Amino acid sequence: MLLVTGGAGFIGSNLVAALNDAGRTDVIVCDELGSEGKWRNLAKRQLADVVPPSDLGEWLKGRRLDAVLHMGAISATTVVDGDLVMERNFRSSLRLLDWCTASATPFIYASSAATYGDGAQGFVDEPSLAALKTLRPMNLYGWSKHLFDMAIAARVERGEQLPPQYAGLKFFNVFGPNEYHKGSMMSVLTRRFDDIKAGHTLQLFKSHRDGIADGDQRRDFIYVDDVVRVMMWLLASPPVSGLFNVGTGQARSFKDMMLAAYATLGATPRIEYIDMPEAIRGSYQYFTQSKVDRLLAAGYNGGFTALEDAVAHYIGGYLDSADRFR
Repeated sequence: MLLVTGGAGFIGSNLVAALNDAGRTDVIVCDELGSEGKWRNLAKRQLADVVPPSDLGEWLKGRRLDAVLHMGAISATTVVDGDLVMERNFRSSLRLLDWCTASATPFIYASSAATYGDGAQGFVDEPSLAALKTLRPMNLYGWSKHLFDMAIAARVERGEQLPPQYAGLKFFNVFGPNEYHKGSMMSVLTRRFDDIKAGHTLQLFKSHRDGIADGDQRRDFIYVDDVVRVMMWLLASPPVSGLFNVGTGQARSFKDMMLAAYATLGATPRIEYIDMPEAIRGSYQYFTQSKVDRLLAAGYNGGFTALEDAVAHYIGGYLDSADRFR
């Protein structure tokens, strides 16, 4: 059996889909389905069980699992309830890590590029505790993920026991099907697709930084299929452990992404630039670009989808389809 926490969420549900496609139907999802329609992310899937997070500790007692894939977290960068975020993102992760260590179960978990903060220290996935201590996340979500990365690094440094495989994945800007429940945290492409298709003028943020043009704020956009491919490779590669960036290694602008959408639809671009809200200007990242050398050196050779191809696949297969769900 495989446990996927956050399995009804964006990345988690795409992972569950890939596991089903690979013939795994012994998949247990741990998640809160809520009332936002997250169940639709799993409507096409075969599952062995759906366990609420509050029941997980009791459910795990006496179980044997092939692996734990820990995608569950409060991922909104705007959440300010520190106690809630620490319980969900940090302390629950420590409990799962301890269970996987005691039961000798492989443990693959979601970290985040948000751990890098404004990128002043670069985007190199150096796993040493000394290197991690130089990072300064800019929001509560990023800090909670950073603390967990450091907790594992500290155990490694002290020579403490860990699961037979442990892999932390610093996801960069992931986009693709099944992110529809995320509200303001959806990718810009998903949030704005209906406006683009309807011929409305698309709004992007102006730049409030010298030397960067309006709409030229850049991210390492990675298609969710590529992210899932990395995790499936890790499941098939038990000797591989560590902390890895998961991005394409290429920074592209928000304007690039929108132009790719217009091109896919054969539409004329209509873009205007608006002021960025004051509330986020101080913590807004203008540039992210992963270094994926460690992942490639570990043996990953699955490649990454070019932005234009990913946008075309997402629009053609999902956003511009009667059924947007995977």
